[in-house]
Amino acid sequence: MTVPNEIMTIAIASLATFATRFLPFLIFSGKKETPGFVKYLGEHLPPAILGILVIYCYKSQILHPGFDSLLAFFAGLVTVALYYVKSDMLLAILFGSATYVGLVYLF
Repeated sequence: MTVPNEIMTIAIASLATFATRFLPFLIFSGKKETPGFVKYLGEHLPPAILGILVIYCYKSQILHPGFDSLLAFFAGLVTVALYYVKSDMLLAILFGSATYVGLVYLF
């Protein structure tokens, strides 16, 4: 790839990225009511995506059970328990990840 092609590729990717960030603010400005389907997606899509990510993370553990699966499920339980106690998603994810890494390192 030549230097002008690389510059054009970076420019197009940057333009597309910025457009997707600013377009919702232009379309859904404070002048008009936000459509119902957008409110529905905003309310129901994040939990659905989180559920899909959890299933994706544990699929190999379920298909090929072993000692590592036990460590992963224990770290997941730590994450869920800490979230319910502290109600802080970032803290729960960080501590759960650290628990898994620590357990894998120890065993």
